[in-house]
Amino acid sequence: MKKSTKRFLTGFMAATLLLGACTNSGATGDDKDASADVNANASQTGTEYVVSDVNFDNYIGLTDADNDRVFYEIFVGSFSDSDGDGVGDLRGIINRMDYLNDGDDASGKSLGIEGIWLSPIFESPSYHKYDVTDYYKIDEKFGTMDDLKELVELCHERNVKIILDLVINHTGSQNEWFLEYCSARRHGETENEYYDFYTTNDSIKNGNRVFYQIPSGEEFYEGNFSSEMPELNYDNEKVRERMLEVADYYLTDIGVDGFRFDAAKYLYFGETERNVEFWTWYMDEIRKINPDTYCVAEVWDSDSMTMSYAPALNCFDFTMAATDGLISSTTKHGDVNKYTSYVEDYINQVSQKNELTTFVPFISNHDMDRAAGYMTLASGFAKMAANLYILGPGSPFIYYGEEIGVKGSRGSANTDANRRVAMLWGDEDTIKNPEGTTFENEKQTNGTVAEQMLKEDSLYTHYKELIMIRKANPEISLGECKSLNLKDTKVGGFEFTYEGKKVYVIHNTSGSGATVDLSGYGFSLAQGITSVVGVEDASLEGDALTIGAQTSVVMR
Repeated sequence: MKKSTKRFLTGFMAATLLLGACTNSGATGDDKDASADVNANASQTGTEYVVSDVNFDNYIGLTDADNDRVFYEIFVGSFSDSDGDGVGDLRGIINRMDYLNDGDDASGKSLGIEGIWLSPIFESPSYHKYDVTDYYKIDEKFGTMDDLKELVELCHERNVKIILDLVINHTGSQNEWFLEYCSARRHGETENEYYDFYTTNDSIKNGNRVFYQIPSGEEFYEGNFSSEMPELNYDNEKVRERMLEVADYYLTDIGVDGFRFDAAKYLYFGETERNVEFWTWYMDEIRKINPDTYCVAEVWDSDSMTMSYAPALNCFDFTMAATDGLISSTTKHGDVNKYTSYVEDYINQVSQKNELTTFVPFISNHDMDRAAGYMTLASGFAKMAANLYILGPGSPFIYYGEEIGVKGSRGSANTDANRRVAMLWGDEDTIKNPEGTTFENEKQTNGTVAEQMLKEDSLYTHYKELIMIRKANPEISLGECKSLNLKDTKVGGFEFTYEGKKVYVIHNTSGSGATVDLSGYGFSLAQGITSVVGVEDASLEGDALTIGAQTSVVMR
């Protein structure tokens, strides 16, 4: 039997589906002429390709307790601008919800993401907002608390979880807590509530930790990331209580579903055991508020370090990510069996340490060069990389724009702003690149959302189809995962089992087609191939699976 991936046209206008792009030039940067050049070929009147060949007979949907979802990271200031000031905002995200998830998993019209991670949205003087001034105020450039409440409600109406980037390792230097701390230290006010709120030293040196002199004072405060980001003192119970109150407010009063924790291994610099002790306590307290809370931490380190934190909370798997990560290396003609064996082993390790943890793969994020620069569309690598982690276990995270191949690298300017460039909508969105960006607009060669929505073979359509296939085969996200470990071939994949049903996902990341003998592996293929997704096609004749280069199949 042979399965192809044909779709049909629908009469939806691309500009209409983009919803809310009421004001926007659509491209990157501040130069209006350059923006016009980027979008010179964008169609506003074409009809959009809608994925229609995914069989939803086995679809069951996700419950609130199901956290193995496809998440989408939004760098808020660079995503969508609703008020014409060039800065992305919460209203812009609300306006784009039909793009992200239209509420109908089987419609084939939206990207279909199941969770959203918002970069920091609290009051802050910087464009990135990782130096929080007030945890209880939304930065005015991003909107209001009412906007956040509306976004949360809209997400929940569509079964989308929303998590906030909660930065608790440090605050901003303009935070009232820090200003009070500095004043108390200068005047020796030991009874002041904020006297011990931040880590203090009597010298500018303390091992590898970085300290700065308190303004007009004689002591020094810790600031390992920047002098503008003083580090809180978690030996102080009041600090712990204050940060738990922040989490409680957003979980209880606002209704968010959880948090992404920035710089999780730095609360006690270089002291893993103390960090794990804190996170164990913190997560225990958070789950008292909501047992289904979804949290994931940034522990940017080796797997051995990640495993140290696993008893406390979820962690992103950094082994998977970036230029030299496992997704990239496997995509570029690597051995899929090594990839799947690693994933199975990783899942087994973390689950033994904490049954509440999961596998959290990603290709890139706001601190990494964008994947479109090293996994191109022309090579098929961009699509194959998406296959590997979207059609896999755990909770995969997509970085905004990854689904259309947005490019951006730190480059010689050595600025992360280049990795956080404006989303390429291709309509009237007025979103601009963040301050400090030097990445040239002319390097954006993969097209806009408006352009890619019209194309059956676009990267956007590919991502949309992958997420639909994942939903239509709930065994992938909910089931037990085992590596197939196929012999004498680099073709490989997973067996997923849930409530007695089995689904097989097999990938060929090589540069040529391959035929694999499936006899002897105990396959039970009542339905055979149900989906083929990638660059080429595939067929199954008896036990012989023929699968094209840079292509994946789903079998039931």
